[in-house]
Amino acid sequence: MSRHRIRLFLFLLLSIFSVTPVQAVVSVHNVREWRAPDHTRLVFDVSGPVQHRLSLLTDPNRIVLDLEDAEWQDELSELDFNGPVLAGLRTGRADAKSLRVVLDLKMAVQPRSFVLKPAGPYGHRLVLDLYDPKAQVVDDDKAIAEPEPVIESKREAKRTDKPKPIIVAIDAGHGGEDPGALGRRYRTREKDVTLAIAREVARRINQAPGMRAVLIRDGDYYVGLRERFTKARKHQADLFISIHADAVPGRAARGSSVYALSEKGATSAMAKYLADGENASDLIGGVSLNDKDEILAKVLLDLSHTKTIQDSLVFASDMLGELHRVGPLHGTRVRQAGFAVLKAPDIPSVLIETAFISNPTEEKKLRSSSFQQEMADGIYKGVKRFLARTPQGTAAIAREREDEPSPTARRRIALHE
Repeated sequence: MSRHRIRLFLFLLLSIFSVTPVQAVVSVHNVREWRAPDHTRLVFDVSGPVQHRLSLLTDPNRIVLDLEDAEWQDELSELDFNGPVLAGLRTGRADAKSLRVVLDLKMAVQPRSFVLKPAGPYGHRLVLDLYDPKAQVVDDDKAIAEPEPVIESKREAKRTDKPKPIIVAIDAGHGGEDPGALGRRYRTREKDVTLAIAREVARRINQAPGMRAVLIRDGDYYVGLRERFTKARKHQADLFISIHADAVPGRAARGSSVYALSEKGATSAMAKYLADGENASDLIGGVSLNDKDEILAKVLLDLSHTKTIQDSLVFASDMLGELHRVGPLHGTRVRQAGFAVLKAPDIPSVLIETAFISNPTEEKKLRSSSFQQEMADGIYKGVKRFLARTPQGTAAIAREREDEPSPTARRRIALHE
């Protein structure tokens, strides 16, 4: 028998006895819960991409989640059922191939689900967000709700004798399922550091007459990137500050840096605003875009965004000048990039990289409350430095000085302390 015939015979033999490969079963090996003020998030860690079906049932309220070709690998994680939404979690089989997860609920919810590919320390995930049914859910990368009532536009706000406080939105980067960068020596999580500094900044601002802070997140939960500046706009914020801790492959990089939005980032943001029809009357200071043609709307939005970027660059420069007093700078100039959180068209916005969490020395500093307070103080002084350039800010600073005790009063206070 020739070699050719032998090969042909072996091929036919293998074809006859070959077995159709069994489809790989996806294992669910963990479930984690993140509770935000406006929704509860459940994250199922899975071994690979998974197809799922979601059903919402009433009497009693519950959600049925069927995962195709899946099985539960380990025992159920202990979830907290003391919150306002979840009453219990059960598993079973929907059919021979599908895993069924039943969530017992304490209230009616508006569920949203999506899958995430591996990123950072996490593998494949199935995410289930449970919102109050009254919440307005935004089409964001992470399906974030907007439960806050729409606030009047700045131009339509009711006039009162009491001057409007300067509102500063403070955004602690990352959170919840997104830990941000991790320190090499102590495994410090960026999301914890940014929240600690953000709270310190907010405390200082709220102690200043004529100013009020809005924390974009005040806990360990995730807020979508677009929702961060959307929330700031709903609170009529005058300034927006996003706080982060940088990381690079090497260990030598150190120092703080401050970013403003780039022109390219502004162009992409304008295109999205126009494409999404986000033409609320308070988008550019009370001028509605709804009745304008596309070209005029683009020009108006472009003018507004250009002025905002100019103000943001001045704001960033003032911030950089104050952070220089706290510690070294990673570059002496303001940087520009297309960060999504900086794309509000009408709020001067900056992103601060406080220090390099990838640098063991700076990671240790970021963990200390003393450095966190020093950084917060520098950020607060950067805000005041920029506000001193504006009539509204000058008035607020004047009110603050009026409330300060006189030198004699300060001496008396010191004697009694």
